[in-house]
Amino acid sequence: MTQQSLTQRSFTQNSRRDFFRQIGAGMVAASVGSQLADELGFSTAFAADGPESLSFGRLEPLVALMQETPAARILPALSERLRQGTSIRDLVAAAALANSRAFGGEDYIGFHTLMAMPPALAMSGEMAEAQRALPVFKVLYRNTHRIQERGGRANEVLRPVAAGTLPEGRTSAEVLREHARGRNIDQAERSLAAIAASDADEAFNSLLHTVQDAAEVHRTVLAHRAWDLVGIIGREQALTLLRNSLRYCVRAENQRRYVEQLAPVRALLPRLLDQHRLASRAPGNRAPDDAWVQQFSTTLFTSTADQAADAVAAALAEGMAPDAIGEAISLAANQLVLRDDGRPANQAQPNRGIGSVHGDSIGVHASDSANAWRGMARVANNRNKAACLILAGYQVAKDRGDRGGNFATWQPYPRAEALERMTAREPAALLREAEDAIRNRDQARAAAAIHRYGETGQPARAAFDLLLKYAVSEDGALHAEKYYRTAAEDFQVTRAAFRWRHVVALARVTASAYGQPAPGYEEACRLVRG
Repeated sequence: MTQQSLTQRSFTQNSRRDFFRQIGAGMVAASVGSQLADELGFSTAFAADGPESLSFGRLEPLVALMQETPAARILPALSERLRQGTSIRDLVAAAALANSRAFGGEDYIGFHTLMAMPPALAMSGEMAEAQRALPVFKVLYRNTHRIQERGGRANEVLRPVAAGTLPEGRTSAEVLREHARGRNIDQAERSLAAIAASDADEAFNSLLHTVQDAAEVHRTVLAHRAWDLVGIIGREQALTLLRNSLRYCVRAENQRRYVEQLAPVRALLPRLLDQHRLASRAPGNRAPDDAWVQQFSTTLFTSTADQAADAVAAALAEGMAPDAIGEAISLAANQLVLRDDGRPANQAQPNRGIGSVHGDSIGVHASDSANAWRGMARVANNRNKAACLILAGYQVAKDRGDRGGNFATWQPYPRAEALERMTAREPAALLREAEDAIRNRDQARAAAAIHRYGETGQPARAAFDLLLKYAVSEDGALHAEKYYRTAAEDFQVTRAAFRWRHVVALARVTASAYGQPAPGYEEACRLVRG
């Protein structure tokens, strides 16, 4: 099997990006014709029905500004808002609502931009006061640019939805999942609205049953970051934000290959939950030692997807702490970054050349997915906590298997030859070496320099500051913010014996991505300096 993941094989056999772009109703109609689009379930009628538009209270003027301002003028307008006292947090909140109203989780660039917003806000908090707007401005420029490309206010996807009536005798999760599998977007949204009206947490936990119908990066990360945005904006907007995830899942049901190739978990997950009696069991708190985490990570990395899922379920049944299991899963995903040979010639693109590992590479996708499953497990109910971790283990093993070859035998970064050539020893010199390697797109040397820096025992902040600078300045093929945040979060929750692997992987990806400046970044720098 090739490096392509299952989601790369659409009904038109286009690239992964083309496939997910086609989830947007407008693009499908444009490419295959309105009649066939209707037959595939991508009718644009819903977006155009009626004059009503969602409105967002005190944030509405700022939301409208994000949608209506030409991209060439959006950053000066936002800079002026900051000078007038608008917070960076409110800028992100308004951008997320504008994105949701415009795309509803149905546009490839659109939902990637939405997923980048919580990481960009977190990155802002890591920067010096004078530069905190930079990572947010970068993502908000992309947001408005895409909204304008897709027709602005005239082509909004999300419209007001009335709460439906939930049938008695069935759980809200079952009802929501049934509507999603049946591709009934209207009933699915009305059901979600009914659940969210009384309890945002219940809406999230009910939606997770639908998200768990497939293990695939965009489905996983979109749900995770949508819930992150609820924490940023407020629970009163939970329905709007979660609709992005729900609509993505419903639209995906129209893709026969997607369902056929990603849906085996629909039988596997309930079997494991029942077999190990995990649906109602409170999680355990057994704290394993380093050796157990390393061995369990290796087990997941070398197993089939079904075997990995079963191993996670068994560990949960034995009372292992969910955080320790999640730690091992993230370390297994990290190996996909460290061992990847890079993009082959037949998959090279202008912003992702031969040998690159940034953007939608198998390792970045696997790490972002594992991070998302773990993040959702931390805030979910007991049943979903177990289900998210089982699927995290399943997905990381499946991602490795889809790559083909004997991945486990490939030499990980930092490579021995690069370490041997690393003559710098002082922490400051090692960081200078790492930056020079990044600017020369030397993945091996950047990884080696950061590995050596980690061995000095110096605080990680200086290394992250270096990598953060380039996560902000470079485009990263839509993944720079998400993966930086994945590595930073995973570092914080990984034990000392293994945590620097995440920084080494980030250094490698940063060197891979260098040389493609983010659109809008130079203007953002001028505005911040001004």
